[in-house]
Amino acid sequence: MRHENMSHPIGIAARQFTFLFSVVNWALCKILISRIPTLSGGASGIGLHILLVEPNYYSRYPSLGLLKLAAYHRYRGDTVELARGENRPLRRPDKVYVTSLFTYAWKPVHRAIRHYKRIFPDVPIWVGGIYASLLPDHASMSGADYVHKGLMDEAEGFMPDDELVPEWDGSIMFASRGCIRRCGFCSVPKLEGRPSALKYSIKHLIYPGHPKTENCCDKKHHTRVILWDNNILGNANWRALFDELEEIGLLVDFNQGLDARLVTQEVAEKISRMRMDVIRVAYDYHGIGPFVERAIKLLRGAGVSSRKIVSYTLFNYQDDPEDFFERVRDLLNWGAVCYPMRFEPLTALEKNRFVSPRWDREELEMVAKARRVIGYAGAFPPYEGLVNKFNRAKDFREAFELRDKSEKKPPHFLTEQDLDINGNIASPKTRAQTRLGGGLDWREALTLEQERSQLGE
Repeated sequence: MRHENMSHPIGIAARQFTFLFSVVNWALCKILISRIPTLSGGASGIGLHILLVEPNYYSRYPSLGLLKLAAYHRYRGDTVELARGENRPLRRPDKVYVTSLFTYAWKPVHRAIRHYKRIFPDVPIWVGGIYASLLPDHASMSGADYVHKGLMDEAEGFMPDDELVPEWDGSIMFASRGCIRRCGFCSVPKLEGRPSALKYSIKHLIYPGHPKTENCCDKKHHTRVILWDNNILGNANWRALFDELEEIGLLVDFNQGLDARLVTQEVAEKISRMRMDVIRVAYDYHGIGPFVERAIKLLRGAGVSSRKIVSYTLFNYQDDPEDFFERVRDLLNWGAVCYPMRFEPLTALEKNRFVSPRWDREELEMVAKARRVIGYAGAFPPYEGLVNKFNRAKDFREAFELRDKSEKKPPHFLTEQDLDINGNIASPKTRAQTRLGGGLDWREALTLEQERSQLGE
């Protein structure tokens, strides 16, 4: 057998050429793979088939995490398929991702995992999301092969693959992660930590990633920008983002609210120039009351309608009923909408079971009934009758006494907000009357809306 002397100059050159050829060849392969067109349920013959599962819990929004994973895997040359609940996929997957929401919505997550593990026992299943990150040990009992905590770093930088949800009309995004605060009732410090990943422009994240022009593509352009930043005003990029959002001119939703302590005259004026249905702040304890009052005054002074200003109002935490009553009364007198937020422990496995030491079940039920009977979509707007009732009341019990419900209808954003937080709790008749079908999943709700439009309702 003939052996080449690889120490000879010719042998060294041959070895270098072979190595260079292999590197170039691999680079070309990567380029080709990344450019292979992939469709939901399609087959490219190269790469894996990925099944992305959103469990059958109530949600008003598509799963941002799953859509980013879809973009990441398509970039790698894989095919992707998005499923809702327990269904039969179009193809046998090579890998399954199951997302999760709040800890008390764990049962649909377990059902989905058991379903797909029964169909595909040898296919690895990953579970991630809020519940999996906060209760990884409990999530591991679902039958999933892997429990992922926190963000999926490799997918975080990708624009969500909104082609998988063509009926959806809003670009959901984060211009930052984390928060400057460390509130004990909030999961953000545990899940995301301090502020990071700041973006000074988000224009390119609005689907389909470029402006609509006369000769544009035929893709549906989103009409809303939904920011899930936890405290956008606490970051150095807020001013650049506000200016860009005003320039873009689309409907804007700071979905997680704005920190009232950071609302200045400049902030209020910039907000007034944006297209917004609702501006959310929070009045979680008496200590921030002066800041909340100032924020409301600044926003109203800048021309924002008081009915658009909604303040989340935490209760059943470290407060007591009298403290809560006073904060509700403050907000009504300041002209803002009060939206009560019942505290749930971060690891609660059932909703509305926790009772803090300073409350009892009867008092919590009084709040729940008042929200249904004298409130509007779970909120207390500053209508004259409600303002007078709370001003006349001597204490919590007198303020939350019940009387006949007003015939006034709440603004649609309050109805949707209540459904977003409390889910499918209304009666079938009530759900059928709401703008987006009440407690229906967002896909079902949009289908109902389209049918109503065709019928001229």
